[in-house]
Amino acid sequence: MTTSQQDWQDQATIDHMLDEAETWAIVGLSGDPGRTAWSIARLLQERGKRIVPIHPQFAEPGALAVHGEPGYASLADVPFPIDVVDVFRRSEAAGQFADEAVKIGAGGVWFQLGVIDEAAFERTVAAGVPMVMNTCPAIEWRKRDR
Repeated sequence: MTTSQQDWQDQATIDHMLDEAETWAIVGLSGDPGRTAWSIARLLQERGKRIVPIHPQFAEPGALAVHGEPGYASLADVPFPIDVVDVFRRSEAAGQFADEAVKIGAGGVWFQLGVIDEAAFERTVAAGVPMVMNTCPAIEWRKRDR
């Protein structure tokens, strides 16, 4: 099956995630305010979403919270349901997080702008988990707010 950007950015899927999903696990979110994940996590909070930082640094004792939320070293460590797994990793490393999202029963997967893995998209959608790729919630909200 060949997918296209039109498949990856299905408006109904985007709208559902932005409107209905409450808890967003942010893969790659650390406490570094210079990273895009940091500012997008803040935007998600401003839009009423609960964010869950996911980064290996949270395996270390004493790791600081990000935007007031404690972090977890992996998706499997999160002890509550996740609505969307939002991935800030390079394309070649992102697919494993889509697979982990399916494994933990996440409601959806979002690969950020520039993150594309067609095989991961096909696996995730085939498993019944909606997925968005190569866009950003900030971009999608900006389109709506015009």
